[in-house]
Amino acid sequence: MDISVVISLSYEEFMESFGNVVEKYPLVAATVWSQRLFASIDDIEGAFAGFLDSLPDSDKEGVLRRFPDLAGREFRNGTLSPESQLEQNQAGMTRLEPAEAACITALNTQYKQRFGFPFVICGRMNDKHTILLHLHQRLTNEHSHELACAIEEVKKICHLRLQSLVCPTQPSPM
Repeated sequence: MDISVVISLSYEEFMESFGNVVEKYPLVAATVWSQRLFASIDDIEGAFAGFLDSLPDSDKEGVLRRFPDLAGREFRNGTLSPESQLEQNQAGMTRLEPAEAACITALNTQYKQRFGFPFVICGRMNDKHTILLHLHQRLTNEHSHELACAIEEVKKICHLRLQSLVCPTQPSPM
């Protein structure tokens, strides 16, 4: 949709389209809608990112806990959000060999035990091999560094979800 359409959306329409830009956290979209000072997709993206940046660390962890494990229980149960299904599919997480699935399950468990939230990475910017590499590497991070890294990944996910919803009038740099 064009930015002029986005600006004119009612609250209900905006929430229907943008309510899952941040996985299962419609409060972000509700806050962004209340601002409605958008001249471009960059303004919308900035509002989403600004909201995330303004949160205290405990709330940032809460945002991260809303994301599903990669190739985890929600995938196996068929309960991923449409956005997460697309992203995990594009990253190859839905086509893991049994050994890869066992490895990612073990690493997801280790990661959650260490940090208290699931491993979040922008699947559409990675494939299953780079995801496993990043998961191994990020397990060595200090908690505060990992929290910041995970929130940056959420912003990348938001960027791509917004790009798929709003047709920019000109290319928007990452």
